[in-house]
Amino acid sequence: MSGGSQGMARADALDQGLPVVRARDLAASYGDRLVWSHASFDIQRGEFVALLGPNGAGKSTMLKLLIGLLRPQQGTLEVLGAPPGRGNPAIGYVPQARTLDPEISLRGVDLVRLGVDGHRWGFAPPFRSSRAQRALVQNAVEAVGAAAFANRKLGQISGGERQRLLLAQALVGDPTLLLLDEPLANLDIRNQAAMAELIGHLARSRHLSVVIVAHDLNPLRGVIDRVCYVAGGGVAIGKPDEIVTSAVLSRLYGAPVEVLMDSRGRRFVVGIDEELAHPHPEPHPEPPRPGWG
Repeated sequence: MSGGSQGMARADALDQGLPVVRARDLAASYGDRLVWSHASFDIQRGEFVALLGPNGAGKSTMLKLLIGLLRPQQGTLEVLGAPPGRGNPAIGYVPQARTLDPEISLRGVDLVRLGVDGHRWGFAPPFRSSRAQRALVQNAVEAVGAAAFANRKLGQISGGERQRLLLAQALVGDPTLLLLDEPLANLDIRNQAAMAELIGHLARSRHLSVVIVAHDLNPLRGVIDRVCYVAGGGVAIGKPDEIVTSAVLSRLYGAPVEVLMDSRGRRFVVGIDEELAHPHPEPHPEPPRPGWG
């Protein structure tokens, strides 16, 4: 689907009040290996959803389906009223952070500008004058609070600063749906809280639908509407206090799991093998087995 037709599909979907994302009996696989299955859910305009679960469970796989990089193994999926396809300008995407060469000459503002000139998803944007491009980049930089460091080289900025610039890049095209793959990873607690608050503010002020992949629910408690938990080959979605419970997670993991809550309302998952614990920073050596256990 071309950028123009995707834009019309986006407008039609919003005019008709359709969900931004609509999945029915969705399943994902890599080759012959089923990752997860039986996922049915809607994401509405302006809704903020956290995608949680252990490493290897298929969280990033969900994002790949939404941006059209992977086709469903079964079921149906619509994004902005149409099957997902690569190059949709209505979707802003922030991939997982990668380690950068400290000698790289690219500046932060250059990274943000890539969201304007179409060097992502094969999207060919409409022509914009240099002045218009500069204005779009400047507005996005200011929206994420990155003006103080946007002109530094990428190798000379912190991980938290780089995440803000990547977020600005995703916002340049004025998306309807924002997909964020572990933007809180490798950040300290203070920066996790600041990033979560920033994303929540942008979602509210711009009426964005947001899907954020994360390992820990707690930094996001104050900004999300629902949780989509992926584990053991299954998917469960609902409000945090409905999904992050001992009963639901025990069913997903196929093993006894206990969810504890402290006096500040933070939730902690205990009672499963260390390799599957949530949150857990190390990569999981093997994917979880299919099925609900």
